[in-house]
Amino acid sequence: MRCLIINCTLKPSPDASNTGALAQVVADELEKRHGVPVHTVRAVDLDIRPGVSTDMGEGDDWPRVHRALLDSQILIIASPTWAGRPSSVAQRVIERLDALLSETDDEGRPVAYNRVAGVVVTGNEDGAHHVISEINGALADFGFTIPGQAWTYWHLGPGPGPDYLDDERGHDWSAKTGRAMASNLAAAARALAAHPIPAPPG
Repeated sequence: MRCLIINCTLKPSPDASNTGALAQVVADELEKRHGVPVHTVRAVDLDIRPGVSTDMGEGDDWPRVHRALLDSQILIIASPTWAGRPSSVAQRVIERLDALLSETDDEGRPVAYNRVAGVVVTGNEDGAHHVISEINGALADFGFTIPGQAWTYWHLGPGPGPDYLDDERGHDWSAKTGRAMASNLAAAARALAAHPIPAPPG
């Protein structure tokens, strides 16, 4: 079993990513407690072309993200909150994931079937649940299974404020929720591996 985390921060490497730091809490739990190797991609570092196809032509970096996704049973989308919504990078990722709707495995199942997904959100204003619902709604539409409470977030309330990496307040709650998220994702992924969802009826 493997996990792919797509960090949808707006900050390119090597800048520190608040969203990546919280996602790493979940990654550490998956690796250390549940034995799930985690691969993280910072989407803003890649040339991910606009579109809704798996391959948008020469220079498009999405196909290698797509390959990593197909090698994983767990997908985590990590996004900051901007203007109360997922980041523009997260929206680009979701648009490219739309191509999964037309891809099936050897048994005729949509390729997102029998994969689980969750969401990590950071921000300095309320809106985390809205971001979680937007991303989870899209992932479920594509065929991913969303376990209960497969999310964690951090913010310190409405209005401008400090970043996750600059303020320790709230970290304990976010980490506890992140550990629960990791446990629920791993458990659901193992359940689906043992009892896969069949192809949709014709």
